[in-house]
Amino acid sequence: MPQIPIIMPQLGESIAEATVINLLVKVGDCVETDQDVVEVETNKATMNVTAPCPGRVKEFLVTTNESYPVGAVLGYLEVSTEDAMRLGLDTLTSAGAPIQTLLNGGGDPQSDPKKQGVEPTVRGLPVPAHAAGASYMSPRMKARMNELGLHAADLAGIAGSGTAGRVTIEDFEKFIKNLEKNKMSPASTMRVAVADAMRRSWARPLVTVALPICIDPMLAHRRTCDPKPGPALYALRALALALSENSAPAGRLIGNRIVHPMAIDVGFAVEAADGVLVPVLRGADKRPMSDLIQRYNELIDLARKRRLPTDATGGSIATVTNFGTFGLTWATPIPLPEQTLVLGMGAGRRVPSWDEEKGQFVPVMEANLTLSFDHRVLDGGAAGRLLADIAALLSQPEKL
Repeated sequence: MPQIPIIMPQLGESIAEATVINLLVKVGDCVETDQDVVEVETNKATMNVTAPCPGRVKEFLVTTNESYPVGAVLGYLEVSTEDAMRLGLDTLTSAGAPIQTLLNGGGDPQSDPKKQGVEPTVRGLPVPAHAAGASYMSPRMKARMNELGLHAADLAGIAGSGTAGRVTIEDFEKFIKNLEKNKMSPASTMRVAVADAMRRSWARPLVTVALPICIDPMLAHRRTCDPKPGPALYALRALALALSENSAPAGRLIGNRIVHPMAIDVGFAVEAADGVLVPVLRGADKRPMSDLIQRYNELIDLARKRRLPTDATGGSIATVTNFGTFGLTWATPIPLPEQTLVLGMGAGRRVPSWDEEKGQFVPVMEANLTLSFDHRVLDGGAAGRLLADIAALLSQPEKL
């Protein structure tokens, strides 16, 4: 019978690799079209690879907990000649090889999927941490670091013995040898992704400004809602409305131009196992908050399960994070590499506030709003005005 390959699909525009975490069927099992056969994990979600047509599982060429590039052959299905022809796999090689030989990649179905020369469309994860630090490193040092998948930031704790404190290859090898004496565990795909994103973000001049706001109006409005919107959703909607009036603060500096966003798509941070995911609410300025609650709650649930759909990831212009859920009143979140802004909200606490009409202090619930931004795009004044606009919108939550 003809055999057709089970291919690692492109699971998102920024995904070039995925880790196989589970084989959902066994060799010899019969499967149907679109039946889940392999469970894989990217930095953004856990997804399934499906069978392209009915058939019987001939073999798997992959190992669980290993990463494979987009386009890699994960295994083979035995299928009918009709299904093979329907999928456009009925042509012969120039040498007249039969379909089975053609589909087996030239008669070598046991070839390593990692060595098939696949060139991903976009470099994804796990992200190789190429050496590119600010300090001087010899070509030999760079080659050794590339071999081990290390970055200059990983060497921050090494005291160099070379000229002017440079880290020599001997210092490096001693460092590696000492590391092996410690307890170590492999970093997850998501942790590597977060580390790489934060390293790239930190290459820019980042600044954080803050403004304490009274959240009593927001809390009172929330009590009247069913279902109740989360505090981060209030902040997200206020940010979206503020940016809809002036999108320049969310622009990106590319060369000598500011690239303005085409849509107000705003992400929000959700804590997941060993990392953070950022689901995206598309067109957050176009729909009232009451219409966003259900989708917001759905995306939180999917993010925690690592099941975010591809249309809810990537492409956002800013992120909102509610670090107050951890009891924190102040923080300096870092915007994602492709974004200029991240808006944070701290935990509320009861504080005294001067009431001009009463001529006395009164207790109010107050929380800090923080705005971290790329200082190349925004200055303090523009950031302060944006934060003030957001605070004004949050003081009238019924209009969100």
